[in-house]
Amino acid sequence: MNTCDTPKLQHEMTVGQLAARSGVAVTTLHFYESKGLICSHRNEGNHRRYPREVLRRVAIIKVAQRLGIPLATIHAALQTLPHGTAPSAADWNNLSAQWKADLDQRINTMTALRDQLSGCIGCGCLSMEACPLRNWADVLGKQGPGAQLLDRE
Repeated sequence: MNTCDTPKLQHEMTVGQLAARSGVAVTTLHFYESKGLICSHRNEGNHRRYPREVLRRVAIIKVAQRLGIPLATIHAALQTLPHGTAPSAADWNNLSAQWKADLDQRINTMTALRDQLSGCIGCGCLSMEACPLRNWADVLGKQGPGAQLLDRE
């Protein structure tokens, strides 16, 4: 059975109803569906219908995006959830545990960048020999004269 093939529930929503309930634009819901983050089925009139559990999945997507988690990571996490039912509190605990270490690492990285930022104030360029943010120990200078970096990260 396809992961988007969920049983037709009595309380299904149109895309407009889902948008109104979730606070997410219709176009965003269509985008989420195109990326496999949420699923719908088509009724006899060929209109999309969403099961009610999609509301909770949309909430998880929005929280994860607010945390800066990439859509590919969100997609992989949503694939671990049971299909045809709303994610539970236990499901959320499992997802959040998966993301915690990544978030902690990003927080540590951002804190270190913030603490080093004052060393660049006033330099006015990215060719400074010991820029702690972009050219530590002048590694770019060893690659030759001229601009060596155009945001390859």
